[in-house]
Amino acid sequence: MQIQDLPYSDPGVPDARSGPRLLWWLGRNQLDGQIKALLWGLLHFVSVCALPFCVGFAVQAAVDRSASRLTLTGGLMLVCGVSVALGDTFLHRAAVTNWITAAARLQQLLARKAACLGSALTRRVAAGEVVTVSTGDVEKIGWFVEAVSRFTAAALTVVVVCVALVVYQPALGLVIAVGMPLIALAVLPLLPRATSRADVQREKAGRATELASDTVAGLRVLRGIGGEELFLDRYRRASQEVRHAAVRSARMWSAISALQVLLPGVLLIVVVLRGVQLAREGRITVGELVTVYSAVMVVNYPLRHFVEIAMAYSFSRPSSQRAARVLSLERPTDTEGSRTTGVPEGDLFDPDTGLLAPARRFTAVVCGDPDMAGRLADRLGGHPAEPGLSVLLGGVPLDELPLDHARTAVLVQDKDPVLLSGTLRELLAVPASGAVRAEDALAAAQCADVLDSLAQGSLDASDPMDAQITERGRSLSGGQRQRLALARSLVTDPEVLVLDEPTSAVDSHTEARIADGLRRLRSGRTTVVLTSSPLLLDRADEVVFLHEGEVAATGTHRELIGTDPGYRAVVTRETDDEHGKPADADSTPSASAQEPPRVQDGAALLCALEPLEEIEESA
Repeated sequence: MQIQDLPYSDPGVPDARSGPRLLWWLGRNQLDGQIKALLWGLLHFVSVCALPFCVGFAVQAAVDRSASRLTLTGGLMLVCGVSVALGDTFLHRAAVTNWITAAARLQQLLARKAACLGSALTRRVAAGEVVTVSTGDVEKIGWFVEAVSRFTAAALTVVVVCVALVVYQPALGLVIAVGMPLIALAVLPLLPRATSRADVQREKAGRATELASDTVAGLRVLRGIGGEELFLDRYRRASQEVRHAAVRSARMWSAISALQVLLPGVLLIVVVLRGVQLAREGRITVGELVTVYSAVMVVNYPLRHFVEIAMAYSFSRPSSQRAARVLSLERPTDTEGSRTTGVPEGDLFDPDTGLLAPARRFTAVVCGDPDMAGRLADRLGGHPAEPGLSVLLGGVPLDELPLDHARTAVLVQDKDPVLLSGTLRELLAVPASGAVRAEDALAAAQCADVLDSLAQGSLDASDPMDAQITERGRSLSGGQRQRLALARSLVTDPEVLVLDEPTSAVDSHTEARIADGLRRLRSGRTTVVLTSSPLLLDRADEVVFLHEGEVAATGTHRELIGTDPGYRAVVTRETDDEHGKPADADSTPSASAQEPPRVQDGAALLCALEPLEEIEESA
């Protein structure tokens, strides 16, 4: 796989049982790239380590005044130099390719998992952790995958050099053959402590990042309550903890690096002392001493990769564990899409609550608990938080449909939709049936003022559709973001559209026009709106009231507001005192004492219906 061939047509099925297994799986799936990097690495490192032998031969040829051997040695040095340059160039190319392709494969797997789990992902894993895994952790894992081939080439080179020195000059070669493994293994006792300190640093850095993100996201609220200094002090303390942890971690890694300099230096001193002694005794020549000395100096270069692989593994191990934890998540109702038929049509039925949304009708659902409404919306879209009975569409369980068919059949817009950065045209360029134009969807969602705001903010865009939307739509108000998200959902034109509080951030007059536009544009389609807004409820064909997780009443808004006290209490925000408490059992209420509750019930009914009539007249 080359970089220009990315992305993968099929990134494969990862082994997510543990972090090390995931690393092994990634390396095994890039075997061709690993072999290429290994071969180029061997060429590079062996050529580098062959230069000392050439230098030794050249010195000995000069001592012996042999022009032919000196010329031959010069030619060998030229070949080694070319091999060093060629090997280094293509080793770097192969290593970077392995790094990028491993990271790309992992990012594709994470994106596929996020698309499969949908909103259930952030309920099971913190959103910050998902971002960390898909950015920084992916890079660390890619670093380790590409470092393996370079480390293997370096280790084989050290073995080759030690064997060559033993054959070339046994007296000194044995000293080096014993000393080199000791130098390579000397840092192993320090690695666990260095790894644990690095883990502590990453943990504290993650906490500081989360605190900074929360502070930025809630800055408007913090300013309102005067809490900026409090959170700033918290971030200062968290930042100092990160600094102290980083210093402790750096001390350990610097100690490991110092050992990698000190121990080869000690070995070099031993080799020189022993070599001088042997030379004085006449047991070795000057050229052999120069060769051994130069080989010990040069072999430190591949030895550095022993420290690098240790660092790469210590950083990638927790990263791979986090990635494996995300990749191991499964949909609670995942049956691999046992049905292969097309997108079903018909009524939408939830067995858990008994909710029935008739096909091609506008159904409103009232829940007293907002959290329950969110869970119901996820369940209707095929993303239940817990395993249970599947929602049925036209009698077909959603969890038995292939994922793409289930997503095509039912679209859920939650109460906090996300707007991706880009132009408005790109925002509305979503998979759609083609039956609804972007202009019609924007008009139904009452986005005229949003278009004007975008046009004023993007002076270089003559068409508002080409205006830029900032990250998560932060330059827009909450109501404007909500309406753009609604327009995006309407453009999609799914068979079933589930909306969770789609107008909670807009004023009542705009809400009334949105309700009319929604009903008009979704005519002939199944629409389910979870809301407690009287304006939307009054436009619905049928209203379903859920109490304690079950259907308590059904009817129109005007029917339920007059007949169901529980429904009226949720819609009108009526308190127990306003509704009227029941009389004590020991007292005998008179007719006049029973009258106020009926009067108060009528007042609540007028409070819920009068705004509807006023807005209809003004509209």
